Amino acid sequence: MLRRGREVKDSVSAHFGSRLSSGEGVLQLALLGLLSGLGTGAVILLFRSAIEWPLEYFLPGADSEAFEQLSRAARVWLPLAGALGLGAFLHFLSVTDRRVGVAHVMHRLNYHQGYMRLRGALIQFLLGVGTVVTGQSAGREGPAVHLGAAFSSLLGQWLRLPNNSIRTLVACGVAAAIAASFDTPIAGVIFAMEVVMMEYTIGVFTPVILAAVTAAVLTRAVYGAEPAFEVPLVTLQSLWEIPWILLVAALIGVAAALFIQLIESAGRFDSRPIMLRLLMAGLFMVPFALLVPQVMGIGYDTVEQTINGQLALGVLLGVGVAKLVATSVTVGLGMPSSIIGPTLVTGATLGGALGLVGAAFMPEQASSVGFYAMLGMGAMMGAVLQAPLAALMALLEFTHNPHIIMPGMLAITVASLVTSEVFGKKAVFQSMLRAQGLGYDTSPLTQALRRVGVGAIMERSVKVTPRLLDAEGVAAALSAGTRWLLVEGSSGPVSLLLTADLARYREQTEVPGQEGTDSGAAPPVDLLAIPAKRQDVAAVSYQATLEEALQTLQRSGAEVLYVRQYLSYGIVRIAGVVHRADIDSYYQVGAPIKP
Repeated sequence: MLRRGREVKDSVSAHFGSRLSSGEGVLQLALLGLLSGLGTGAVILLFRSAIEWPLEYFLPGADSEAFEQLSRAARVWLPLAGALGLGAFLHFLSVTDRRVGVAHVMHRLNYHQGYMRLRGALIQFLLGVGTVVTGQSAGREGPAVHLGAAFSSLLGQWLRLPNNSIRTLVACGVAAAIAASFDTPIAGVIFAMEVVMMEYTIGVFTPVILAAVTAAVLTRAVYGAEPAFEVPLVTLQSLWEIPWILLVAALIGVAAALFIQLIESAGRFDSRPIMLRLLMAGLFMVPFALLVPQVMGIGYDTVEQTINGQLALGVLLGVGVAKLVATSVTVGLGMPSSIIGPTLVTGATLGGALGLVGAAFMPEQASSVGFYAMLGMGAMMGAVLQAPLAALMALLEFTHNPHIIMPGMLAITVASLVTSEVFGKKAVFQSMLRAQGLGYDTSPLTQALRRVGVGAIMERSVKVTPRLLDAEGVAAALSAGTRWLLVEGSSGPVSLLLTADLARYREQTEVPGQEGTDSGAAPPVDLLAIPAKRQDVAAVSYQATLEEALQTLQRSGAEVLYVRQYLSYGIVRIAGVVHRADIDSYYQVGAPIKP
């Protein structure tokens, strides 16, 4: 049975690989998107349950958000003990294993073609549960993105899909994770494209949409069709509010810039031991937990109260500022927390507070507190992530109200511009990568080369042959009807030459019989010695993208790459060759895909 399973997997891999390398296997990608959505949805449900079950057990009223109802002593020891426990856990991990969350997913996409490890996913699961359960100022969306991306990446690796398809599967996992977390499939799709992939491609939309919808359907089947937030009907009361909305958006942009700056500033302690940094984070969290307990945990109950106008101005300002400072500093110190959820809480409370201030000046024309809370959420999310479209789609799906679009566009755009242009801040995840000495290449050339695998442009008319050929071997090489001869050395292929050069040599050269031997056989033909134009070669995997192929050429100094394809039971064959000119032609003029 095990053997049969491997055979099925190898068959699927071979069938999918030839189409997926070119980026044109829409039907295959659609099926993979469905599988990604189902798997990611199941993983996120498990992750969410692992957070909610212990919280409902020990928090008052079986409410997973009721941290503020804990005793003062519990609000001190819980985040402090959690920080110490998380620090001890991370202390015994390598620096590589400590990298989790959305920034890590982006790192794996940029430097490792989306390849993620099961070990890293398991660590993220434990850390994500630990941060929320112990009352840190954290969310579950960042870990969910990591888990969704990891599941989808591992699926692609198990099927041995081309790397361009694994990148697409990672985007599917990201979209499915966001959709399952908020019941916002559109926002999930846009988040995957705008924040993680940082590109929009038509071919990727189909599988990513299917993954997001599938995960959302699975979540609804378990939790019902209730949205993440119960938002009353919110509308713009008067056009006279537009100036105030613009001012609110600008202030939210300032808050977003401060949020990113505090993460960067606290990140300067990155050289200190992780145990010490998390102890500092736990101690920093204690006064906030005592004075403003709403900062503990995810905080979506506070968002609900804000939207429904149940909190006073002082409380809203206190929670908004405390959530911003506590989250940014602890994350900067190394706490493996998600920032997406805290960003929404901060935006909602600050937006609601500014809405109350505006209502004091224009009581008859002012919109509801919930309206400004929603605008604040969208503006803060858009400014911190530098993802205005994802924020707008999230705002639309949260409210189910198209009337929010126009003021939402104004608020999100202004806040994003203030953060990026006035204060010069990049998206928070890019800032976190830069703090680690990493970057994210979004150049059009690099993105174009990542979309296509080497199997799409390789020359398949190639025959592997030994260096020395007798007369029979020469005849066999010339009768194969191939264009290229790949010459084997003692440790693998070493050179490539045209079959025509061997044919020309045979025509022009008389090979005399060997004197002094009984057989009189002709000496063998040395393919590395005959007059011919030979090219140095290096190996590349069939799964590689054109970006990886180009990097291999530059790193090895070779002129041609031979493509190694892994078949059933560890069998490897040479599938073709890729010339530098083929890659240049592809990104310069768009070379046709070779059959």
